[in-house]
Amino acid sequence: MTAPAGRDEAGSPLGAEEPDFYMEQGCVVFTAAYHLRRQVCCGSGCRHCPYWPPHSEGTTATEPPANM
Repeated sequence: MTAPAGRDEAGSPLGAEEPDFYMEQGCVVFTAAYHLRRQVCCGSGCRHCPYWPPHSEGTTATEPPANM
């Protein structure tokens, strides 16, 4: 299988520091770097969800509120 134009074998844009995803037991696992470029939580329960609260669709905060 060849990589799409402008992307490496891991699906990352050429020149990217961290890949968008990796394969684990036949499943695609998206990295936190991918999610941050996406800029909003999808709410799918992703392993590397960087948003707070995690797994809440539409969330854009990356840290818990200071008063927690």
